[in-house]
Amino acid sequence: MIEIKNLRYKYPDNHEALKGVSFTLHSGEKAALVGANGSGKSTLLLHLAGAVEIQSGKILCNDQEGQETLRKHVGLVFQESDDQLLMPSVLEDTAFNLIASGMNIKQAHEIAERILSSLGISHLRDRPPHKLSGGEKRLVTFAGVLASSPDVIALDEPTAGLDPRARRRVINFLRESDKTILLASHDLDMTLDICSRAIIISDGRVSAEGTLPELFMNKELLEANGLELPLRYSYAL
Repeated sequence: MIEIKNLRYKYPDNHEALKGVSFTLHSGEKAALVGANGSGKSTLLLHLAGAVEIQSGKILCNDQEGQETLRKHVGLVFQESDDQLLMPSVLEDTAFNLIASGMNIKQAHEIAERILSSLGISHLRDRPPHKLSGGEKRLVTFAGVLASSPDVIALDEPTAGLDPRARRRVINFLRESDKTILLASHDLDMTLDICSRAIIISDGRVSAEGTLPELFMNKELLEANGLELPLRYSYAL
């Protein structure tokens, strides 16, 4: 379980990105974090993954604090896949974090092979990651995160820029995953396919929380937070 308590963060230029964010993410839950550009979503995910030092407030993971605890239990999938792909082949990239943590290469590659197989992308094992399609890159970044066996997966706009087929593959993967998931996205229709709850963040604060699809049927609430009705509800009007 993740508990975020009164989290605040100010960038060096004095821009206050988070202004007292608090919410709980329960084990096994799939929750959406939604908000307009600049609302604080990406900054929050970086904190959750232990990539940013906490200035004020707390993040508890199973009642424990600290960046190392978060790095151990939370895996972050960046919005731009190329920011996360480092090695000359898909297999090496998937095994990278395991080897960096001290595991021998043979064992790390065996684990990476299993992960790639579970995602249906074993055929990409020897391909250079940067030569792949957008959807393939996204699945390879998932593989690299899953190889480290995090308890929680945080994702920043996982379907951004993907074609319809790649988007559906990502949705199916996330829907079938048994991991705890926090999914930050503008794609409200996609979050409805995956998540059971949503947290709306606006100007660095949580402005609303609720169950899905009820929360996303509230046109006035969404518009007040710089969001629009999901397409499936817009067409019904």
